[in-house]
Amino acid sequence: MGKKSVAEILVDTLQAAGVKRVYGLVGDSLNGITDVIRQRDDIEWVHVRNEEVAAFAAGAEAHLTGDLVVCAGSCGPGNTHLINGLYDCHRSRVPVLAIASQIPSFELGTQYFQETHPERLFQECSHYCQLIGSANQAVRTIEIAIQTALTKRGVAVIVLPGDVSYEETEAPEPRLPVLHRRSALVPDMADIRAAADLLNTADRVTIMAGAGCAEAHAELLAAAEALGAPVVHALRGKEFVEPNNPYDVGLSGLLGFTSAYKALMDTDALLMLGTDFPYQQFLPQEARTVQVDVRGENIGRRTRVEVGLVGDVGATLRALLPLLNHKRDRDHLTKAQENYREARQDLDELATGKPGDTSMHPQYVARLLNEHAAEDAIFTCDVGTPTIWAARYLQMNGQRRLLGSFNHGSMANAVPQAIGAQLTYPGRQVIAMAGDGGFAMLLGELLTLKQLNVPVKVVVFNNHSLAFVELEMKAAGLLEFGTGLENPNFGALAEAAGVRGIRVTDPAGLPAAIAEMLAHPGPVILDAVVKRSELSMPPTIEAAQVKGFSLYALKAIMSGRGDEILELAKTNLLR
Repeated sequence: MGKKSVAEILVDTLQAAGVKRVYGLVGDSLNGITDVIRQRDDIEWVHVRNEEVAAFAAGAEAHLTGDLVVCAGSCGPGNTHLINGLYDCHRSRVPVLAIASQIPSFELGTQYFQETHPERLFQECSHYCQLIGSANQAVRTIEIAIQTALTKRGVAVIVLPGDVSYEETEAPEPRLPVLHRRSALVPDMADIRAAADLLNTADRVTIMAGAGCAEAHAELLAAAEALGAPVVHALRGKEFVEPNNPYDVGLSGLLGFTSAYKALMDTDALLMLGTDFPYQQFLPQEARTVQVDVRGENIGRRTRVEVGLVGDVGATLRALLPLLNHKRDRDHLTKAQENYREARQDLDELATGKPGDTSMHPQYVARLLNEHAAEDAIFTCDVGTPTIWAARYLQMNGQRRLLGSFNHGSMANAVPQAIGAQLTYPGRQVIAMAGDGGFAMLLGELLTLKQLNVPVKVVVFNNHSLAFVELEMKAAGLLEFGTGLENPNFGALAEAAGVRGIRVTDPAGLPAAIAEMLAHPGPVILDAVVKRSELSMPPTIEAAQVKGFSLYALKAIMSGRGDEILELAKTNLLR
């Protein structure tokens, strides 16, 4: 068996788990680990400028592959920089192992330089977080952490003092018995029959589908056909539900479609499949509901559920489908499909550009990206308005992928996730739809793009503001405050960093700019100057929002900012 250092055992076990990359930023407490990685051929260290980026990039790779991916941070601040990205990974339920190195073990508890307590810090954003205090803990702790991340689909954290990483202990061959083995979970047949009875006796059924439908596309379509049910998708489910789906009537939620909202509110039975959709106000509270989720704790926490089925969506639907009666009345489905066509047409009419204008409608940018991008492109989008335009204008086809901070809602995720995606699939087109605020927040990763020479294409929606926050303020009747951004020419900034930079303000120049960006062999920053005052209407407008916006308009005029109201009218009405 022989002895090895804890660092060697760790890297051996990572390689046995199929890990190809460790994203991070080096530091003295990590030296034992990084030195082992340096000597290996089949695992690489990916050097980023901020540990937050390491976690986001690892999460993107885990999302795309379903495999374990690793990020690392050195003691103290290196650990704390990981936290935001790890929260995103954990809430997105992707298997990520974080290595949080620690100060020398004999200094713990003395308020030593950079001392923190990672085993406390990471508790809320991990399924497992354990300190390796001595070498003889290493084998079991490392294997438990890896298996926990894989089986629970989330974050596990190993806290490792720098001195312990050099200690030696007996090193058996790594054993990871659950690696790549997943058993389908099927509910009890009595519960499945109860669900079938409910759905068969309902007049109008709507399906709400999420990311849990990732491996159940055929079963989803079969259920929609049998039930005559329109399919509404949650944002995380878009890439899995939307492709080749004639029953899809759009996205629901704050960024969604009127057609999806109407399909949900005009139903007497709701079938929720693999979604923990968070917005109660967009779910029918009176409908009889069947919910299918592999995580029982998700069932019933968004709306009252009559029949809860704890199981994998695909396996559960395969058991349910033979019990469903084919509904001959298709009026509910037909009406929802007509509403969707109208909503789609309304949105497409907004995605235009007038040559000679000094800025562009962001919808036009998103529409052209969709039209020019490869059939298997991977898109990432920053939280806020880039997510709105991605959700409404990118078309998923079964090959394309879409990543964002859809549960955690963090700024600055798009470029880090794009880095992870591009390293995972170097031959595919990766496009980051970045907000100007998000891009600037982790601007150092512009240098990472150059250093790694990854051909990520970054489109910056440059509206000189935190636009989504401004919309929220206006809806609440507030004058925007603290949302303005004094931006540089991001294209020129990119050129100064050695990255191809393009800036476009006139809609007439956008098609050529996008074509040039996609044809360039290296990383590109496309600075797309878009209109600040673009409104993104939610699928339904409440009386409070109407009142709030009226108050905003009145306050703007009374405070001498009536030009804002005029600009809103020009941008959104005079097209």
